[in-house]
Amino acid sequence: MKDNLEFAGLTVEPGQSLREMLPIRVAGVNVSLPVFLINGAGTGPTLCITAGIHGSEYPCVESALRLGQTLDPATLQGQVIIVPIANPVAFAARSIYVTPPDGKNLNRQFPGNSQGTFSQALAYWLFNNVIRRGDYYIDLHGGDMIEALLPFGSYFQTGNDKVDRAAEGMAKSFGLPYLVLSDRKAIAGATHMEAAEAGVPAILEEAGGQGVWDDETVQILTDGLHRVLAHLEMTAPVPAVSEPKRLEAWSWLRSEHNGVYYPAVKVGEHVTVGQDLGRVADVFGNTLQSLQAPRNGVVLFLVTSLAMNSGDPLLAIAE
Repeated sequence: MKDNLEFAGLTVEPGQSLREMLPIRVAGVNVSLPVFLINGAGTGPTLCITAGIHGSEYPCVESALRLGQTLDPATLQGQVIIVPIANPVAFAARSIYVTPPDGKNLNRQFPGNSQGTFSQALAYWLFNNVIRRGDYYIDLHGGDMIEALLPFGSYFQTGNDKVDRAAEGMAKSFGLPYLVLSDRKAIAGATHMEAAEAGVPAILEEAGGQGVWDDETVQILTDGLHRVLAHLEMTAPVPAVSEPKRLEAWSWLRSEHNGVYYPAVKVGEHVTVGQDLGRVADVFGNTLQSLQAPRNGVVLFLVTSLAMNSGDPLLAIAE
């Protein structure tokens, strides 16, 4: 007999689904966390999906909402747990990059600390109640409110062949145009890296940005989710897409100053080593930081804000 789906005190019988605003208390803050629990009629793996780790990445949130609203448990093999707005405080505040209670980037706090600040404690709750709960894990992202980007997926190579091959298969089946291997230095504390290190095959998929969501971008992510479900044999087969272009290495450039940012390239543009990428200046026009391409490659994402703070990302180049 197929098991019930048990999650944070909630129970869902086989062939049923549940939509719930789950009250949790994190570092002294009361949070209402929307969750979709879908317990398929058939036996299969458990797939956990999060979106909205960053509060202003809207297409991924809407994609997760649509999947939760439409996925039919009667035709599902296994269980799906969806947390479409994993950082409700940042989402409500329309916050860029960070979470208002402590000013930390939630996607650099995993696996978290139950006794830490708000973001650290929320990361701990999500990691232990959602991410580690699954046999597989997908984290949906996109360009933040001040970022333009090319749709791309990524996974982290742990050296565990079974985990790495499963993650690569998921990323390829998701079907975004580019596939990037995640770099430990750049993403320490990120959801998919820490999930993989804990033995859960995990991918991070990104599309959209600049505070805009539209049906076309949302559909790109939604279609990818359905392709992964089919790849994991949790739903009926769906048409495959061309394999993504693999990008083996990438470089992030960050601002060294507060000031104004004048990029000289566009997202998606191919650049060569030493090429002028733009500059950070003071408000009087004096150049504070000149930017040159550290490698050949494509501009994967680009900050589009005039305002710039020291330490903020400017762009990333992958080859």
